[in-house]
Amino acid sequence: MADQVAAMCDQLIKALNVMMDAETGQVYRLEALKFCEEFKETSSFCVPCALQLADKAQPAVVRHFGLQILEHVIKFRWNNMPQQEKVQLKECAMHLLSTGTHSILEEESHIKDGLSRITVEMIKREWPQHWPDMLKEMEALTSNGEAQTELVMLILLRLAEDVITFQTLPTQRRRDIQQTLTQNMESIFSFMMAILHLNVEEYRKLKGSPEHELQARAHCRVAVATLNTLAGYIDWVSLVYITSGTLQLEAAECLLIAISRKGKLEDRKPFMLLFDDVAIDYMLSAAQAVDVVERRYIFLKRLCQVLCALGGQLCSLVGSDVEVEVPANLSKYMEALLAFTTHSSQAGFPSRDDNPSCQYSCVDFDSDEDFNFFFNSYRAQLGLVVRFACRIVPLEAFQIAAEWLQYQISSPIDTGAITSKTAEGLCSFLSPSVVQWDAMTVFMECMATQIFKNLEEEKLPIDQSMELLQAVLNYDTKDPLILSCVLTNVSALFPFVIHRPNFLPQVLYKVSGVLMLFKAVTFEVGQENKPCFDMFYNHVKKLCSSQATLSQMESSLMESLVLISNEFKDFERQKAFIDELMASVVADWTSEEMRHVLSNPAVYLSFVGADQVVTEQSKDADTSGLNRARLSFCLYAMMGVVKRARWPADLEEAKAGGFVGGLTPTGAPIYRNPCTAQFLAFLPNLLALIRTQNSLFTPENMARLSETFSRAHDVMDAEKNVVLGLSQNLLDIYDTAVYKSNLERMQGFLSTFFHVLGSAGVSLQQDFYTIERLSEEIAGSAFSSLDHLVLSCPQEYYNSLLCPLLGPLFAYMQQRLNVKWQLISQRTSVNGEDEEVVVCQEPCDAGDVGGAAGPPAHQGGAGSSL
Repeated sequence: MADQVAAMCDQLIKALNVMMDAETGQVYRLEALKFCEEFKETSSFCVPCALQLADKAQPAVVRHFGLQILEHVIKFRWNNMPQQEKVQLKECAMHLLSTGTHSILEEESHIKDGLSRITVEMIKREWPQHWPDMLKEMEALTSNGEAQTELVMLILLRLAEDVITFQTLPTQRRRDIQQTLTQNMESIFSFMMAILHLNVEEYRKLKGSPEHELQARAHCRVAVATLNTLAGYIDWVSLVYITSGTLQLEAAECLLIAISRKGKLEDRKPFMLLFDDVAIDYMLSAAQAVDVVERRYIFLKRLCQVLCALGGQLCSLVGSDVEVEVPANLSKYMEALLAFTTHSSQAGFPSRDDNPSCQYSCVDFDSDEDFNFFFNSYRAQLGLVVRFACRIVPLEAFQIAAEWLQYQISSPIDTGAITSKTAEGLCSFLSPSVVQWDAMTVFMECMATQIFKNLEEEKLPIDQSMELLQAVLNYDTKDPLILSCVLTNVSALFPFVIHRPNFLPQVLYKVSGVLMLFKAVTFEVGQENKPCFDMFYNHVKKLCSSQATLSQMESSLMESLVLISNEFKDFERQKAFIDELMASVVADWTSEEMRHVLSNPAVYLSFVGADQVVTEQSKDADTSGLNRARLSFCLYAMMGVVKRARWPADLEEAKAGGFVGGLTPTGAPIYRNPCTAQFLAFLPNLLALIRTQNSLFTPENMARLSETFSRAHDVMDAEKNVVLGLSQNLLDIYDTAVYKSNLERMQGFLSTFFHVLGSAGVSLQQDFYTIERLSEEIAGSAFSSLDHLVLSCPQEYYNSLLCPLLGPLFAYMQQRLNVKWQLISQRTSVNGEDEEVVVCQEPCDAGDVGGAAGPPAHQGGAGSSL
């Protein structure tokens, strides 16, 4: 038999070598794998061969395979083995643990893992019923040296994970083992703490001594394994085992898990021992360390978490029934906490080197994207903490915000290093001034949300806030990022204006684009609020009448007024309001000049400046820029009205307000939209513009583009990335000023004109779909110039381009026609009258008509006519 085992082992080793050899072909590798797997499943020599292969004289890969065979036998053959064979296998496994490994520093980690897996698999099947002395045998193994002690810790950890954490056992076996673990927990914990204490002390004695370096490392390895095992138990054992002894502060992981535990307050009282001066002094000195060593840094983070968890326990215990006093050295604790909050590891991109924190970010994050994801979460958590603090001391928080805001107003703008040469003088998101303004703004918003909730009206700092608001209103900057923060601060301070109404006009004029202020205008348009609404409305009308200030911002204000007008719930009143609001827009859009511009591609390109050669510093493009703004304003204003004008959601309110113009044959209401008349007047020139836009791709119009704008129809890089699912480099976004080149502005302008038409169907419904000759008008505008695309496409690209592009469109149109035709054809005569029977409520293919004649149109497959 010995010869047979040896021969089989030789074959197995050869098979392993074939599998591990990089030069082996795929066929031979698969054959070798099949041979090994079949051996594990069927051979009667599994145990003796496995023991021979697992001998420490063998190479590591051979030993690991031997251990895998033993694990397979225990998992899948154990229940069918005679008791004597089980005992023999257990003794062999214990012998491997005792003498079958190299020293702790030499042995491979996967060999240690394999040995622990085998032992745990036997424990799960035999303990405690058939192996009552298992814990004693494990304890006895530790006397053989550091390697065996580490293996015992790995076994105890894996046992706890399988039984408690992952629960990989049948329910009854899991209960038996967990109950036995719990019954023996005092001795288990005492055993592990003794091992930890012994090896930490030995390590301290030997570290720094060159002749004992290896022995010191061995003790350190055992201590680390013991800490890991303790961490696996601390999360679920009774708190009494944690608090009864003195945990070493070096065990930060264990300490964190322990201090984060919930439970009875009296059981948590011993945690207050950690407010001892020695412990707090140690944490304080650690928090002030700045060395960027990964292991040390990770330890600092755990220690910071320990400090926070300790504070949580303090808050739970002080003032409770367990009579815990405020620690005498609380100021030291707060100093340590503050030291961690100001640690130099906070907030810097890992790809940069412009801040000490960047070195720490390289440890924490794999990319700038990972950092940015964390930073947004971190920022939100800080905001929550600040709000809590502001709730406790609102007046002190207001004073801090006021002083900070005044400091920012008086400080010159620091743009920092700007990557974009065309944005001289403008800030990027990473400019020092933007970072400082943004931080102050976050604090201001947190303060403002709390001060009104937590202070009586008579205690509010009204006069101080008005002085602050006046200072902000007087602050003048052209930098868009700084201006955004300024407007947000005005918004945060705006609730104070309720107590000083004379400030309202000035604020509205300063922040006409801040939609946050609409609460002051109110959606309840009762008589008492009418002056605010009228003032806001008149201000918007004044803005709209100024040709020099037309922008998407002003159109947003108009959109907001329409939202407010929805609360009229009176069709005629709202229609009159929208007619007045949009009168100048529609008049400009429908003028003869605009009709000529929008219907003639050459005139249109000249009007928007696409045929001009300009430079970034050129002032010649001002007129064209105003023309583009004029067109954009009309389109955005109409789109805003179409999107926002609505009838009341409640049917009875809609009927009472005159929004219901009739009923469908099925009894559904037909709603009227108060903006329909304005849209119908707007539509002809909108269709003309769309038709002109489509024609811009013809050769003659492409030739009209100047050198500056020759790429005006190209897809922008950011849009390409969206289509391809690629993320834009964060630093390209953050480190570039808010600035667009002439080409970028033209590209953006030429890609924004189809949205109004798309919104009309949803908003106007029946009023839109009953427009006379609508299909012909849309076909002649939105689908115009497609012939140029088809006719210019080389034949070899029909299948790769035209069919995928146009095929789905034709298929969809044909599909919808089939549905309509089927509904029409399924009419029957009931009592002499036609009655439509809806047979198909989902889109049907031509082949699913079920005997209906089908539409008289061509029934070919998608794209077949191409």
